[in-house]
Amino acid sequence: MTEGVDIADLAGAQVRVFSVAKTVADCFKFRNKIGLDVALEALREAWHGKRATMDELWRYAEICRVANVMRPYLEAVGAA
Repeated sequence: MTEGVDIADLAGAQVRVFSVAKTVADCFKFRNKIGLDVALEALREAWHGKRATMDELWRYAEICRVANVMRPYLEAVGAA
């Protein structure tokens, strides 16, 4: 999957850099391994830091197939 992935040149080495919205969606995707609290903190930090828009978060939630899981949290964060 190449959605949300950029290639950056770092000291002559090519490194994959993931977008903030994709990282948040991945946190929800792997919430059983890293913990729901980590996923929620990532969402809060991304939203309050204005590092991702609601449209971007929703788009990657659908791509990563966690839209139903993220929906209530996105609604709560968007309403706050």
